[in-house]
Amino acid sequence: MSATPGSSMRTPRRRVAGLGSARSGTGHFWLQRVTALANLLLILIALPIVIWAAGQEQAQTLAILGHPLVAIVLLLLIFSVCFHMRIGMQVVIEDYVPAEGMKVLALIANTFFTIAVGSAGAFAVLKISFGG
Repeated sequence: MSATPGSSMRTPRRRVAGLGSARSGTGHFWLQRVTALANLLLILIALPIVIWAAGQEQAQTLAILGHPLVAIVLLLLIFSVCFHMRIGMQVVIEDYVPAEGMKVLALIANTFFTIAVGSAGAFAVLKISFGG
């Protein structure tokens, strides 16, 4: 059997079963790196703001954190960190949970957990930002 251009390297059994590369490993790898870089940049922006706000009175802290640009940075940071956390835990679950049923449940729980954490963080920032 010679390899012709465009032919598959999978065995006939794998072609029939439809098994092969999921082709998502590289995408996850790069997405993990991009979110890590975004997290680094956003933390470098947000950390001085949070440190500065921490030494103020409550009203002044709320005013600082309620500023639209600060709120946007914090929301982007929350979104990026939660997305990065979800991707990282997904890789760990896929690699180390052997039972297929438990793996699916863990992946679903991972998604719901990160949505809950992100939503709680976004709610807090929006509540402060809108003066609630």
